[in-house]
Amino acid sequence: MLIDSFQRKISYLRVSVTDRCDFRCTYCMNEDMQFLPKKDILSLEELDRLCGTFVDLGVKKIRITGGEPLVRKNIMELFNSLGKKIGNGLEELTLTTNGSQLDRYAKALFDSGVRRVNVSLDSLDKNKFKKITRTGNFEKVLNGIMIAKKIGLKVKINTVALKGVNDDEIIDLINWCGINKFILTFIEVMPMGTIGEKRADQYMPLNEVKNLIQKKYSLADSSLRTSGPARYFYCEETDQTIGFITPHTHNFCELCNRVRITCTGEMYMCLGQQDKADLKMPLRKSENNQLLKNVIYEAISRKPKGHDFAIEREGEEKFVPRNMNVTGG
Repeated sequence: MLIDSFQRKISYLRVSVTDRCDFRCTYCMNEDMQFLPKKDILSLEELDRLCGTFVDLGVKKIRITGGEPLVRKNIMELFNSLGKKIGNGLEELTLTTNGSQLDRYAKALFDSGVRRVNVSLDSLDKNKFKKITRTGNFEKVLNGIMIAKKIGLKVKINTVALKGVNDDEIIDLINWCGINKFILTFIEVMPMGTIGEKRADQYMPLNEVKNLIQKKYSLADSSLRTSGPARYFYCEETDQTIGFITPHTHNFCELCNRVRITCTGEMYMCLGQQDKADLKMPLRKSENNQLLKNVIYEAISRKPKGHDFAIEREGEEKFVPRNMNVTGG
């Protein structure tokens, strides 16, 4: 079992299988983003071995992320292998996706053992969606979401609240998710990496979103608890659950149970800190997993109490220098 110095049990692993993405979302990366050379990326077999080692150490949930995980060649080989661990230490295998490849992979994901997917969707307006993603195909994403729903995958929609961009769609998104029985989670912009514009101009505190919602609908505390950082509320009028992830206005660090692995084998103990551990070296140095486990144990002992996000209204922004596509949020 993995327990940090603050007595938090680490049971949730987020694994970025690629830094590449077929979108260029304005709050995530520059339009001319330069991706890692393929030679630097861990093989699917190495990622599988890493994940299996964490399961041996007590991890119960694995979320596959990116970049966009479904653009990685032969990615279903990893899902199929990890799916076999469900019921053998692993309790849940899931992923976060932009939805662009769901029409192609939804059935295969379900067959591998995946039962829930998080889909990033920041607008229901075709033109606005294009402006935010720069390269995204709105109809293809929507079609993929509906195929996933029909197949039996539980869909959760993640929406980044963007001031002056999608703040006029909050109620529309709630209504649409309510009709389709999707959980909807709003997220504050996270100051990670250079994106070509000031995040302070994008930032909308979620207490403002909540106030906007409560002008029309009620929000009552929900009993729903997941392994992630969202706080959930129940909206009686639309009979749905709405979540809020608030790294700025109300951080979630005291209950943090997760670590993140990049596609190059670096483990970040905190999304909002730069300390990391190299897992590629022990992974490749020894076929025995003990050296790898020793490095993991030592790294977990360094997991900080909390992150250090800050978006300042005046002066320069404080941000984590790596982009979101490195660790997948």
